[in-house]
Amino acid sequence: MIKVAIMGHGTVGSGVYEVFQMNADKIARALGEPVEVKYVLDLRDFSQLSYADKFVKDFTVLENDPEISVVAEVMGGVGAAFEFTKRLLCAGKSVCTSNKELVAMHGEELLAIAREHNVGYMFEASVGGGIPLIRPMLQCLAGNEIVEICGILNGTTNYILTQMIHSGVSFEDALRQAQENGYAEKDPTADVEGHDACRKICILSDIAFGDKFDPEEVECEGITKITLRDVAAADKLGCAIKLIGRAVRCDDGTAYAFVAPHLVPKSNLLASVEDVFNAVMIDGNATGDVMFYGKGAGKLATASAVVADMMDCAFHKDRRRQIFWGDGSQHLLRPLDTFESRWYVRFSGAKSDLEAFLPVDSVTDRGDEVVAVTRRCATAELRRRLALLAEKGTIANAMRML
Repeated sequence: MIKVAIMGHGTVGSGVYEVFQMNADKIARALGEPVEVKYVLDLRDFSQLSYADKFVKDFTVLENDPEISVVAEVMGGVGAAFEFTKRLLCAGKSVCTSNKELVAMHGEELLAIAREHNVGYMFEASVGGGIPLIRPMLQCLAGNEIVEICGILNGTTNYILTQMIHSGVSFEDALRQAQENGYAEKDPTADVEGHDACRKICILSDIAFGDKFDPEEVECEGITKITLRDVAAADKLGCAIKLIGRAVRCDDGTAYAFVAPHLVPKSNLLASVEDVFNAVMIDGNATGDVMFYGKGAGKLATASAVVADMMDCAFHKDRRRQIFWGDGSQHLLRPLDTFESRWYVRFSGAKSDLEAFLPVDSVTDRGDEVVAVTRRCATAELRRRLALLAEKGTIANAMRML
């Protein structure tokens, strides 16, 4: 009998317990023995549940029980979750998590502790929810040099943009709908300002390039400035607006990494990804583009990834998977100043001024404003030109084009 524990009984934690019960027979066949969830750590009262006897409030119960071999950390945050994870790893217990903030901020340290104590620290659910993504990167794509990662990494923002595109509702109304449907938190800042997607692109960059990409150093822009005028203008250009996380390797081994809204051509598969779905395209130098698609969040989808990691840790207890990346000392993150893109610019002012200051490829005069698409231009140069243009009128918005 394999005995495990769960730290946290929120949406994902309760889902982990449910998956273990729902698929108990299948899991037992795969591992050669049954799995019992012995403890659920949570400070709240769950006395009404049929498994109320499993709840404990004292972390040391999990830490000191020699029968517990694998623990799911689904608490969130980087406070108690970080401290408890370190202590569990030091106590010889594997930990599996959906906590993208913790992995992005402290993954290299926790992986080093896990390796030192010959246990596992796994985090498939931290990016893409139930989408198999991290394990394929570590195994199926291991023979590739990753050239680029480009994806829709946040279901909340993708739902909001989908509502704006297809229902013609404002950002504010689409956000309200997302909150009413349970897709957005009461405080949606982490989603709509791009921080959630930033943590995820950092984790994927850590894996792809072998050194830490710090979310606090990665440029991040959300979707709060996007209006229905931008949506309509993008449509006329044959594009859809998506919040994209990107990491692009350079010839010298450094990489650009950032999160920003992009105009995505409708011929690109990412343009057709809608509602709460995520999609990530990974370009390997041997495979070319490989795409991963599915629900990026949700109770059972995310829980299934946590459970799969827990099963992996239980099955490979005598031969741990070697996952690691550096501590950031290689300084692989390259400033965006030299990154080249085509840009969409919406400007309230004279068409002649816009054409004078920007490297314009096409211009559409819409009466009260002008919409331009530029030629490829380095980020720093484009921003310098926009600053000069802003002295002649109002720059309503500027976004990269994929």
